[in-house]
Amino acid sequence: MAACIFCKIIKGDIPAFKLFESDKVLAFLDIQPLSYGHALVIPKHHGAKITDIPDDTLSEILPVIKKVASATGAENYNVLQNNGRLAHQVVDHVHFHMIPKPNEAEGLGIGWPAKQADMEKLKQLFETIKAKV
Repeated sequence: MAACIFCKIIKGDIPAFKLFESDKVLAFLDIQPLSYGHALVIPKHHGAKITDIPDDTLSEILPVIKKVASATGAENYNVLQNNGRLAHQVVDHVHFHMIPKPNEAEGLGIGWPAKQADMEKLKQLFETIKAKV
């Protein structure tokens, strides 16, 4: 996609601190990091949401995230991937953040508003999803 910033990085039109590159995946340092070592791992196939990316490409992404996390030396880190505006996606090209969490102040901060599930509704949801998977 011509206007996509990540596609421009893939093409080499925009410089990046590339950490890893293969035929299907690119990893580079985030220029607006939440912590030292914050990196992005992206498929070279353009797609806005994870459901738009071929499985053979997705299967290469987690091993790259693992390599990058190990290379940073981060003992604690988050792997984040958002799909859609309501889910906080800003760039419409699938990307995974590997964000080192060296202390309470740096890295990703998460609020997790968990609530007790209605077990009958949860059972119905389980049956619906299970039938489609």
